[in-house]
Amino acid sequence: MPGKKILVVEDDALIRELDRVNLEAAGFEVALATDGFEGLEMARTVNPDLIVLDIMLPKMDGFKVCRILKFDDKFKHIPILMLTARIQEVDKETGFKTGADAYMTKPYEPEELIKKINQILADSEKKPGPK
Repeated sequence: MPGKKILVVEDDALIRELDRVNLEAAGFEVALATDGFEGLEMARTVNPDLIVLDIMLPKMDGFKVCRILKFDDKFKHIPILMLTARIQEVDKETGFKTGADAYMTKPYEPEELIKKINQILADSEKKPGPK
């Protein structure tokens, strides 16, 4: 869904830059954050259409960022895709319990990420509520 705004919250500079390049090539507008606190602040100011959120982040982990946003009426409509190296089933369950809309593990193919983002955005368009 070209033209949509994606916030990528990732502390690894290489992964963050690769995500930015690939998402911009797919037509998305991309905002970047390097830690959980910055990600939370940017989510509130940029008001993205979707957030790609790592779990293991400095200052505030992705679970906490997700939970704070999903319990805030102004931001709970923003879909969150957790993209992480944490592959344990318990981590996936925790991600969904905190409000994540989808969960992907690293490593991943850029095409897989873009496909998943497009799927989540298409699904969110069908849901009632603010866009």
